[in-house]
Amino acid sequence: MFENKEGQPVPNVTFRTRQNNAWVDVTTDDVFKGKTVIVFSLPGAFTPTCSSTHVPRYNQLADTFKQHGVDEIVCMSVNDTFVMNEWKVDQKADKITFIPDGNGDFTDGMGLLVDKQDLGFGKRSWRYSMLVKDGVVAKMFIEPNKPGDPFEVSDADTMLAYVAPQATAPADVVVFTRPGCPFCAKAKGLLHDAGVDFDELVLNQDYTNRSLRAVAGVDMVPQVFINGALIGGSDKLEAWLNAR
Repeated sequence: MFENKEGQPVPNVTFRTRQNNAWVDVTTDDVFKGKTVIVFSLPGAFTPTCSSTHVPRYNQLADTFKQHGVDEIVCMSVNDTFVMNEWKVDQKADKITFIPDGNGDFTDGMGLLVDKQDLGFGKRSWRYSMLVKDGVVAKMFIEPNKPGDPFEVSDADTMLAYVAPQATAPADVVVFTRPGCPFCAKAKGLLHDAGVDFDELVLNQDYTNRSLRAVAGVDMVPQVFINGALIGGSDKLEAWLNAR
């Protein structure tokens, strides 16, 4: 079993980062001192679970975490700063700070540096998350020590349930649109005015009308889905928002 570090200070290290084409040393104090910080650490940038689930969900819940006292969310991996910077851009994760633990010093200090030579990775971080208050670990969620890359407890929703048990996660919203559609513009404006984040799928760029018929049963746009349920067009969206 990995050691739980709750109640202990985080390792005192310096991270070598690249910012605006210049080398910038970032210390542990820079990241944690006087702040409440969530850290989630993972085996590697651009890897499947990390890219499809771990990073996106923390980014989606970032505003909710900050409403409940979290100052910063840090994604950490034993990768160099160039890789981490490019991964952040690729993930469009603008609400998360990406920290490169290139030499594994922080991860080693946490007791979570593991051997991934069988995958050609060398030494990497075991997957975990933690809540750190003023440099001291307040809570850790460490994935179980079993083969593979378990992803059971270090996810963003588990952390949110600990930080703010009564908090409601933001709705998952997607809008099917087409260029030049005034009703699509109205639907997006309604969501923006209500402070609701959403993904937009554009006709013949992200989907075809056949795809829309398959999921919504119609080929008119916009079509708005919220938490897996079809709301409909802009008028039905307006009614749904007014009834919240």
